[in-house]
Amino acid sequence: MLSDQSNLPNFQSNPSQNLREGNTSSNQFFPQADLTNKPVPSQPFGGLPSGTGAQGSNPRASLSSLNINTRGGFRWKTILTGVALLALLGGAILFLASVFLKNKTKSNSKIVLTYWGLFEPEVVMQQVISEYEAAHPNIKINYIQENLKYYRERLQSAWAQGKGPDIARIHQSWLPMLGTYLSSVPSSVYDQASYGLTFYPSAKESLTFQGQILGIPLMYDGLSLFYNEDLFRSTGKVPPKTWDELRQIAQELTARDEQGKITTAGVALGVSSNVDHWSDILGLMMLQNGANLADPSDSLASDALSYFTLFSKVDRVWDATLPSSTFAFAKGNLAMYFGPSWRVFDIKELNPDLNFKIVPVPQLPGGRIAWSSFWAEAVFKNSSYQKEAWEFLKYLSSKEVLMKLYQAESSIRLFGEPYSRQDMADLLKAQPYVGAFIEQAPYAKNWYLSSNTQDNGINHQIIKYYEDAVNSVNNGADAASALKTTSQGVAQVLGQYGMLK
Repeated sequence: MLSDQSNLPNFQSNPSQNLREGNTSSNQFFPQADLTNKPVPSQPFGGLPSGTGAQGSNPRASLSSLNINTRGGFRWKTILTGVALLALLGGAILFLASVFLKNKTKSNSKIVLTYWGLFEPEVVMQQVISEYEAAHPNIKINYIQENLKYYRERLQSAWAQGKGPDIARIHQSWLPMLGTYLSSVPSSVYDQASYGLTFYPSAKESLTFQGQILGIPLMYDGLSLFYNEDLFRSTGKVPPKTWDELRQIAQELTARDEQGKITTAGVALGVSSNVDHWSDILGLMMLQNGANLADPSDSLASDALSYFTLFSKVDRVWDATLPSSTFAFAKGNLAMYFGPSWRVFDIKELNPDLNFKIVPVPQLPGGRIAWSSFWAEAVFKNSSYQKEAWEFLKYLSSKEVLMKLYQAESSIRLFGEPYSRQDMADLLKAQPYVGAFIEQAPYAKNWYLSSNTQDNGINHQIIKYYEDAVNSVNNGADAASALKTTSQGVAQVLGQYGMLK
């Protein structure tokens, strides 16, 4: 509960506080020839009288004249029968041989698993794939790095047509859109218990669909608080652990010029237009305050929304005229910034010399809820090689292989994807850019307000309704009234994806 709102639920804001302004071959069967030994008809009644000397005029007049005996006819019958038997035997041999060759070819052919990835180039995956193929010579992994733009639509369209990859990377929030196309994790790979012990709670919670676990995460990410170390040091500040502390520090570190324009912003919060990851931040605030994101119609939700907009409306530590929060932070004009671990690469690219640190997100007193937003590997349920695909993902998610992947990723950038396994947390807790994310992973949650998934689906649609609410409040509307429309819109979207109970 905010320090200045002890008589109100959690995130209730109080504007009156003293604030600063601002592919099979078929077997071929050979048809049997008609080899029946048909008898030659005998001389018909009414033939020529014997001794007429007219034999030449009737070839059937006298068998003796043709010098054919019955023993010779029997010999021809025997020969023809033998030929028929040999033909049948030959046909059987050819059939058996074709079956043998077909099975041998099948056993010697490679199983090709097509794998759509997103963020890692082939050079990163090459070592672990080559090692797996060496240990499984009948398997070939065809890894393809896809572009995130329109990725969800391409993937879903391919699967809907019975095509597409055997394995694909999906966001943890995509099961309402893709769940019906996915194979469940076999118990031989991970059963429910071992899955829960291996990966973070948010993975099991968000990747379970109709009682079945449908994905294996190879990484973890979420939200953390970045702060400008130089600004904090020069003013004797320490990173905030609560929202009250964050609000106070933000006011004290905000600087303006003579016209009142912000030159150094305290924290990027309050608006949707230039606060990167604002939907994740608002979702976090609402979850921490106990709000129901599927039906944000009560005071718990409206209080959190009011508190979010307070930073721009009342405290004026940020406003819509400023550049994007990522850019402002990278340029040293923003004291505090919320983002996922991969934003470090953007910041370092913009300003390699910026001194900053990353800590867990602030909490309400007595609370402990963080925000996750990560990707996982899934298997197409119509794949001919589901078993092989899951076995490969079991291999990829092992500790040894994840360490190799992290090392390969770190060879081309500042650090690799944070580990998805709970038993690997200690390996990264001291890492300056990743440690805070790993620290929060055991108590992180997720919902359909995940930014930058580019799904043009459930996240995009729900975020739009919440965005309308933020804009309405900033334009003077009451938070509770604004969220009534949001609640109706969210229900419509959830119903579209069969998510309403």
